[in-house]
Amino acid sequence: MTKRALIKTALAVAALCAAGTGFAQQVTLRLHQMLPQQATIPAKALIPWAQKVEKDSGGKIKVQLFHAMQLGGTPPQLFDQARDGVVDLTWTVLGYTPGRFNKSEVFELPFMSGNAEQSSRAFHEYVEKFAADEFKEVKLIAVHTHGPGLFHTKTPVTGLESLRGMKIRGGSRVISNMLTKLGATPVGMPVPAVTDALSKGVIDGTTIPWEVTPALKVSELVKNHTTFAGKEGLYTQTFAFSMNKAAYEKLPADLKKVIDDNSGIETAAMFGRAMDEGDKVGRAIAEKAGNNIVALDIAETQRWRRTASTVETDWVAEMKGKNIDGAKLAAEARALIAKHQR
Repeated sequence: MTKRALIKTALAVAALCAAGTGFAQQVTLRLHQMLPQQATIPAKALIPWAQKVEKDSGGKIKVQLFHAMQLGGTPPQLFDQARDGVVDLTWTVLGYTPGRFNKSEVFELPFMSGNAEQSSRAFHEYVEKFAADEFKEVKLIAVHTHGPGLFHTKTPVTGLESLRGMKIRGGSRVISNMLTKLGATPVGMPVPAVTDALSKGVIDGTTIPWEVTPALKVSELVKNHTTFAGKEGLYTQTFAFSMNKAAYEKLPADLKKVIDDNSGIETAAMFGRAMDEGDKVGRAIAEKAGNNIVALDIAETQRWRRTASTVETDWVAEMKGKNIDGAKLAAEARALIAKHQR
């Protein structure tokens, strides 16, 4: 080979190497979720997560965020969008796909959990130990919960009797069953539909945590909010932040490590902290607006606990029919919540 040919070959190899390096610096992951950008989880968890991944990767990973279902589909389709590779990452509510995450549902049972950071740690550990098979089709980044569940209603809920007959939005089948037991008429819908449903009178109130009320303008649409005595909220919803398996597998080892380092129980806790802080903000907005915040006392809360306890009985019986020991899973969930409350 001539000297000129050798130089030409060397330049070609160098160009290929440079192209390879350039490609590695341009890995773009598309993240899709249902809420407006200013809502708690996008603003305080997903965007900071994306920024940290970009920083930790030295700019080799770029995360594009698509809010409020910008890429199409409906909130119940988000988990499958990640699984099927329609997008690379999604954040969604597990209860939007009933019957799919059976073992994970235990955290939705009435009065199961309270503080979101502690419960999110417990939920992530629970999934790793007892429900990992429910997420085998994706690379799971983290699962988490919101904080204490409460009511936001057009007329005050001051006791069990005042809830009866109200049309209340339920975010999952477990929560809707609970509403039925409590005497309400459940109306199932994803959280982005709540604003329109309240404004048009489709529902009389909604089950959502404080943190999402500002983004949905709930404290403007209803003037009554009902909380419960004790650490635990009336209900909890569960969430998953997932990545397409193929998108993860094709990353080089160093970038896989970046994703791994930003996955797991600490990431779950970060999402939970965002929820807890968002609860404070949402409640403060309602207070500033002069809204009526009803705090049910211990005796009244106990009435709700007794009435709602049959939801767990139903769930355990249903799980038995699926060869799942629901009573054991409920006990394991409570043990993990207690562990992370210390």
